Amino acid sequence: MKIIGIESSSLVASAAVWEDGKLLAEYTVDHKKTHSQTLLPMLEEICRMTECEMKTVDAVAVSAGPGSFTGLRIGAATAKGLGLALDIPLIAVPTLDATAWGLFGVKDLICPIMDAKRGQVYTGIYRFDEEDRLSILKASCAMDFGELAEQLKALGGRVYFLGDGVPVFREKAKEVLGENARFAPAGQDRQRAANVAALGALLLAEGKTVTSADFAPEYYRESQAERVRRERESKAVVHD
Repeated sequence: MKIIGIESSSLVASAAVWEDGKLLAEYTVDHKKTHSQTLLPMLEEICRMTECEMKTVDAVAVSAGPGSFTGLRIGAATAKGLGLALDIPLIAVPTLDATAWGLFGVKDLICPIMDAKRGQVYTGIYRFDEEDRLSILKASCAMDFGELAEQLKALGGRVYFLGDGVPVFREKAKEVLGENARFAPAGQDRQRAANVAALGALLLAEGKTVTSADFAPEYYRESQAERVRRERESKAVVHD
């Protein structure tokens, strides 16, 4: 079983090839270029290096959100294009689930946080059980970080934070949780296509796939453009 993994929910752009439980290749960039400039060239390069013919790919696992509106749309367009061209299914992998998967084996609470602006984060609370299955204690959502920190404090014990929200909320996390606030090291602290592909393989085994036509990212909130348009329309109705 061969899976292409795509991660584009944040500043990180990442692509991977996964086959029968083995990561064949991964290409990850956390830099200023847009995902539209990086994703396809990255995919082409890792397929060339691993001699992976696209016609042998069984499914495309794509980070399904939440996250950056632009990033998710680029990832979705790339995955849908591959799915249609190759006539293969897509696997919608929740972004925060895949991020938490990056700390496989950690027995403390795991809390990925993505900066959602205005003091909020996209987040969820996870823990690996005794059989190393990822348990979801709080489903992914958008919420105020201060409220999240208080919920984590009430749960007790150490919490490992990871994700692009850590630089923004690190000090607040330490203020509320003290020594129980821990932070994933570099290399494990960001979204990765390898994790999307690995979790995607488990979902594929359970038959949880979607067609290219049916797949749509989970944004959780309106984009800024949509919010501005709605506010303008509301004001226009009031004036009328």
